[in-house]
Amino acid sequence: MIKENGMRRKQCEIQSRETVTGILQRCRVGRLATSGGDGFPYITPVNYVWWNEAVYFHCAQEGEKIDNIRRSDKVCFAVDIPLAYLGLDYDRTRPACKVHQFYNSVVIRGRAEVVEDRVEKVAALNALVAAHEESESFPAITAESREVDLCSLIAVRVERMSGKSDLAQKMTAEEQKQVAKYLEQRGLPGDREAAELIGK
Repeated sequence: MIKENGMRRKQCEIQSRETVTGILQRCRVGRLATSGGDGFPYITPVNYVWWNEAVYFHCAQEGEKIDNIRRSDKVCFAVDIPLAYLGLDYDRTRPACKVHQFYNSVVIRGRAEVVEDRVEKVAALNALVAAHEESESFPAITAESREVDLCSLIAVRVERMSGKSDLAQKMTAEEQKQVAKYLEQRGLPGDREAAELIGK
């Protein structure tokens, strides 16, 4: 994995490339940051697929996002998976500032390009549909398919990539055990996964 330099809380850094790519493969929507013509960052959510070591998404052939990419190919792309939320119900004696959201995330710095190669474009579009359909049983897109010419396909080629997990790393081992047990018993969406990850 090409790592991001300077993560302040090293205990939160995900060291496993397999885990980082697993997060990218699991998510379906990410946020793309480009440099706007007005000097402000411009962030948009995009449906994407992680395929062949790059992020791919399709978009209209005209618009602010693609204009920004044509002006500057330097972009940032981020995804996150919210897990359990540890609220005031866990311990009424804890201060309100101790409420906490556990999560996994990935941040990519890279170069965005409009894919012109038709073979790559067709293959990536099929990978994108397959990821969102979660099935291979759909009419395949071919080089002759009309939709290939109707959209632009963007590839974000990775230059630096980092993964971060917030899973009670700042707590003592005993506190982690108590939180994991609480989440396991509570059983809200994300609780069991968070409990398992905290307990590792």
